[in-house]
Amino acid sequence: MREPYDVLGVARNASQDDIKRAFRRLAKKLHPDANASDPKAQEKFAELNSAHEILSDPDTRGKYDRGEIDAEGKPRGFDPYAGRPGGFRRGPGGAGGETIFENFHFDDGAARRGPQAGPQGGPQGGGFEDVFSDLFGRFGRGGGGRAGAGGAPKGGDIDIAVPVPLERVVEGGPVKVTLPNGRTVEVKIPAGVAEGYRLRLKGQGEPSPYGGAPGDAYVVVGYAPHRQFRVEGSDLRLDLPVPLADAVLGGKVRVPTLSGSVELAVPAWTQNGRTFRLRGKGLPKGEGVSGDLLATARIALPDQHDPELEALMRKRRDGAG
Repeated sequence: MREPYDVLGVARNASQDDIKRAFRRLAKKLHPDANASDPKAQEKFAELNSAHEILSDPDTRGKYDRGEIDAEGKPRGFDPYAGRPGGFRRGPGGAGGETIFENFHFDDGAARRGPQAGPQGGPQGGGFEDVFSDLFGRFGRGGGGRAGAGGAPKGGDIDIAVPVPLERVVEGGPVKVTLPNGRTVEVKIPAGVAEGYRLRLKGQGEPSPYGGAPGDAYVVVGYAPHRQFRVEGSDLRLDLPVPLADAVLGGKVRVPTLSGSVELAVPAWTQNGRTFRLRGKGLPKGEGVSGDLLATARIALPDQHDPELEALMRKRRDGAG
């Protein structure tokens, strides 16, 4: 697996804000819904989420930088007894300083069994997984993970960035989410959520390597690009075509918003580039408050050839000369 820094395209000394911005940019670019023709889209998106999970948490990032975990977030040389009072626990007949792991042997095959194991690695010996299950059943937490069922550490939580259409952000409704295992589920986004809103999917995170409960997945709302609006924080910007006649004489122009079009009164002699502020027609800020829509007038000529308008403009130009 590639280095998380390479996946996100940031330097090793990148700030947390740099990492956050890189993740948001790549999440929009690599999301499977935006790359339906790419058979490896889900794999790339899962790799991006995994890299972000490691680098977005300063504690986990520090462990990776120090070589304590690998690019998948798995411990290197994990020792469940490290840091426990009394040091190592000795195995049966612990003469010679043997630990329980030094008394444990592995087959050169799929099944891993101890020296007294039965044909399937059953109760007589127990596989490697059984050893961990027994250890964490007696001691609870291990390796700093959260305890799950039977005391084994819970799997890791993950963040899944989901680019949500701006209209859906305002109105709420279902969106499709691709999980790291490639499965697609549909979740309902509440109306009026701001960017960064987190929705928990219990048990949909990373599996526990020690037999505990899986972690949780958190759907993180992001803003998908829009064909008309440009996002500036909680405000939206829009280029508003204004017919030449309305710009000169004044008139009413329909302005599109995320919740339907509204009517704007354009005063006479409106200059090209003038910006009108429509309060509360932007994106949610949270707690029922929304940003504004900033509509910039762009003077539009008639769609069809107009000889009278040309004659008038020629007369004004020649008169000015």
